[in-house]
Amino acid sequence: QLQLVESGGGLVQPGGSLRLSCAASGVTWGYYAMGWFRQAPGKEREGISCINSSGGTTHYVDSVKGRFTISRDTALNTVYLQMNSLKPEDTAVYYCATIRSFKLCNLPEPENWRPAEYDYWGSGTQVTVSS
Repeated sequence: QLQLVESGGGLVQPGGSLRLSCAASGVTWGYYAMGWFRQAPGKEREGISCINSSGGTTHYVDSVKGRFTISRDTALNTVYLQMNSLKPEDTAVYYCATIRSFKLCNLPEPENWRPAEYDYWGSGTQVTVSS
């Protein structure tokens, strides 16, 4: 049974940092691409970062590029999202998602950011950026 559990959210001041974790059980590393999404109140869920199945390629949307970093630790079965220089507009519920795919997130394609491309989701963790 594949399961994703996010943690690490919280309240942080603008300019601060947080590291989100996604504990992934039932994932065979090397076969699954992983993505981070977020959803602000009244807005659609948006993809912001992904890492391909080999772990060798990552992509980011422009709004977080240079501030967020996705990584994974296969020994700990965990995917991370390091978020620096946080802004109030980063406030959202953050979700990790995965799909068994050798294709997704290899190239900077719109498919990387479509929620429908991913089969498994965590329940999310709240990030609030406010002074």
